Amino acid sequence: MTKLLLHDNWKFRRTDESKFYDATVPGSVFQDLIDNGLMEDPYYRDNEDKARELMKYDYEYVTDFTSDIYGSSENFSQIFLRFVMIDTVADIYLNDALLGNVMNMHRTYEFPVKELLKEKNTLKVVFHSPVNYIKEQFKKDPLLGTEDCTRGFPHLRKAHYMFGWDWGPRLADCGLQRGVYLDCVEKARLSDVYIRQYHSAVDNPLNNIVTLKLSACEEIFTGNTEEKSTIKYTVTAPDGTILVKDILLSESYDITSPLLWWPNGYGEQPLYTVEVTLSDDSTGKVLDSVTKRIGLRTMEISTDKDQYGSEFAHKVNGVKIFAMGADYIPQDNILSRVNKERTRTLLKHCADSHFNCIRVWGGGYYPEDDFFDICDELGLVVWQDLMFACAVYRLTEEFENNITEEIIQNVKRIRNHASLGLWCGNNEMELFVGQEHWGAKNTLKSDYVKMYEYLFPKLLKDLDPETFYWCASPSSGGGFDDPNDENRGDAHYWEVWHGNQPFTAYRQFHFRYLSEFGFQSFPSLKTIETFTKPKDRNIFSYVMEKHQRNNAANGKIMNYMSQTYLYPESIGDVVYYSQLLQAEAIKYGVEHFRRNRGRCMGTVYWQLNDCWPVASWASIDYYGRWKALQYYAKRFFAPLLISCEERGFLDQCVSVNDEIDELVKSIKLYVSNETMEDRDVIAIWQLRDNTSKIIRNESALLTVEALKSEFVCEKNFEDIDIHKNYVSYSLMDNDTEEILSEGTVLFCPPKHFEFVDPELTFEVNGDEITVNSASYAKSVEIMNDNDDLLLSDNYFDLNGESKTVKILGGKAENIKVRSVYRKF
Repeated sequence: MTKLLLHDNWKFRRTDESKFYDATVPGSVFQDLIDNGLMEDPYYRDNEDKARELMKYDYEYVTDFTSDIYGSSENFSQIFLRFVMIDTVADIYLNDALLGNVMNMHRTYEFPVKELLKEKNTLKVVFHSPVNYIKEQFKKDPLLGTEDCTRGFPHLRKAHYMFGWDWGPRLADCGLQRGVYLDCVEKARLSDVYIRQYHSAVDNPLNNIVTLKLSACEEIFTGNTEEKSTIKYTVTAPDGTILVKDILLSESYDITSPLLWWPNGYGEQPLYTVEVTLSDDSTGKVLDSVTKRIGLRTMEISTDKDQYGSEFAHKVNGVKIFAMGADYIPQDNILSRVNKERTRTLLKHCADSHFNCIRVWGGGYYPEDDFFDICDELGLVVWQDLMFACAVYRLTEEFENNITEEIIQNVKRIRNHASLGLWCGNNEMELFVGQEHWGAKNTLKSDYVKMYEYLFPKLLKDLDPETFYWCASPSSGGGFDDPNDENRGDAHYWEVWHGNQPFTAYRQFHFRYLSEFGFQSFPSLKTIETFTKPKDRNIFSYVMEKHQRNNAANGKIMNYMSQTYLYPESIGDVVYYSQLLQAEAIKYGVEHFRRNRGRCMGTVYWQLNDCWPVASWASIDYYGRWKALQYYAKRFFAPLLISCEERGFLDQCVSVNDEIDELVKSIKLYVSNETMEDRDVIAIWQLRDNTSKIIRNESALLTVEALKSEFVCEKNFEDIDIHKNYVSYSLMDNDTEEILSEGTVLFCPPKHFEFVDPELTFEVNGDEITVNSASYAKSVEIMNDNDDLLLSDNYFDLNGESKTVKILGGKAENIKVRSVYRKF
């Protein structure tokens, strides 16, 4: 099959105007408006409002192309005009003939055009305003969803976040987002390839044999039943060795001594290549070919019953892993800015931070093939939501047909990827529809059950029986049966943050798999400067509030800040403290759940990234800058982790004026081993004063079993001064004496601790920065002027010592260091 790109010579105009401007395809209306000076940066100050007005118009895209195949079109049985992610409400014309009307950006559309093609052709696409469309549909049928979105958004199969969210703007862009092609078919083509694998002994790798069985769909266009074709496939090992060449599709193939694919941290990610070819029997010519990369693995979700209820755990190659990761949202509101390099950088940050899991949230879009290719390579297990989130949908026949085709296309596209961990029906809808939010009563509740508990699982069972289907997140298994149950399924926990609970509140629960929990912070000051003027740089200014989509959030951050840190003296302090709050909040949760490995089997925090520069729950901001949380994640997701469960002011007092009989001051130490080997380690802890002088020093040698969490010790400190004493702790490899994990803990809020000036200094030597402290320094931040340093570690504690970190990105120019110590 011959594929011709139609990406050149595009022009566009607003349909109420006559002048055309240059357009880029693949691309979007917003980006073309910006490139032609017709729109200001929608992310700057409050320009979002101006951009929203521009999306109330319709836009026409036109290209004239000369068809090189026109003179030889008789060589092709059919020619298809193919649109990948046409966004969203559009009419398509070729040479003035209307090909069709499209209304789903999650689908690929194609139209037979052989009879319409000429030597010179005009292709025209008219995009209708998505804002006007949902407004009109809402008048007819007021379907509701999250209040952060433009009303009516459930009526359109368009990425919901484009209409707003509590972290995203209302910028409903449109355009030819992923490309336009002519697919020229000779006699027949391959429309689908599915590779299934059967492991004979996954629990015994030495005896394991993986049998590959392939199926493929052949579409024939000649109308001549006498013509025959043959489908064969070739398997190539990860090292490039051809294992078998050109065997018939009907024949299975056994891979002996298979190299298994593992999630990040549990093993390697070898990928085999399978090439499928369709050949004409009469000529031997290859008519079409499809190439897939696969990882040999078994991938399950275990929901076995146990003493607590039912577990919920990823099980890969027979091994139950503890999921460690974050929720991924679209990387931009202008999708043409997303590319493979940007996606790889983001996902590489995840792998480097010991993530083994990514949850693709259901309010965006099904990611590009590049996303899954990279997850395959990095060992990131993908929890893939279907694109339904925080809304109600009416299951009309038309809607059912539309979403059925959407799911069929995307499941077929994604299902062969090694990284695919499970399919999930929707985000938070069982929880809220069950509570009759968004007017979800009677038929709407019935339609919910039909979609997620009948239609979708039936489709998935047919399309991808190897991959687990879960009806919603959170869920206990469906039927509106306590979706956030602590003892079954996955949960979303938001009492820390939305409920204003202290960080220690996580310890009251033992969720089986926590797929959402989060805490907001402000992005880097340098990121703030990209969308503000100096006069805007107060978090309660109009512009800063336009870039804070959660109405109560700035006040909430300041409330938590007032409980934890001294009053900030600058916007820089606000940013710094907010990021520390966020990092500490998620650390409290993750470490607690890792301590309870076995009962708890996953922590996927909200959220990984941003789609524009904004205050949000992200750990990496829009420009790729790591917040404190991402550095913390690298530490609390470490394969070998020592963690401390302290008792002190935070879990027993609200105010310094609380009357309490006796404040309990204690620690419990745990070691978590999320590796495949038993490890001999030394757990070390010290009671120190505020100069970092050691008052008491103890250690314990222990063997921590693979994939286990072990209790180390409990220590009580009745006579310490919580304002002058703290505990440091570390985990050392018994053989190499390498420090594997470390930290410190206070028994009072940092604002009440009597820090001594740590007299921080630093030295730069090549690609290393060494920071020195004279006394206890908490949350040491290293920054350059542009805040674009990427370091091997940051926001760490020092105990009157030095620490050397590697420079992984950015330049070590105009370095500044600070800690939470304040001079008076």
